[in-house]
Amino acid sequence: QVQLVESGGGSVQAGGSLRLSCAASGYTSRSTYMGWFRQAPGKEREGVAAISFGIPVPLYRDSVKGRFTISLDKAKNTVYLQMDSLKAEDTAMYYCAAAPRTFRPLDRFGYDYWGQGTQVTVSS
Repeated sequence: QVQLVESGGGSVQAGGSLRLSCAASGYTSRSTYMGWFRQAPGKEREGVAAISFGIPVPLYRDSVKGRFTISLDKAKNTVYLQMDSLKAEDTAMYYCAAAPRTFRPLDRFGYDYWGQGTQVTVSS
């Protein structure tokens, strides 16, 4: 069982930055993936970025590459999402998620544990 608590959402103007945090408690292992997902009204939840405890090579969806950075502090069991050059289309509820094991880290169906979500609103 893994519990996830997110923080750091808010409102910002286009071009601005926000940093999301997600603290995980419970069992994690080298195969555990931590992911950030987002869901805008009327749209499906989509994977934004993911990283594993074992080999922390980050993965990103194409639309955020070069603007978002995911990082993992293993000592604190905390994953971060630094979001720069934000655009109006980044507006969504952002969720942190954990997967004990997944072969598709940006696919929401591979994740078993979810945080409560944090709203990000970008005004143009």
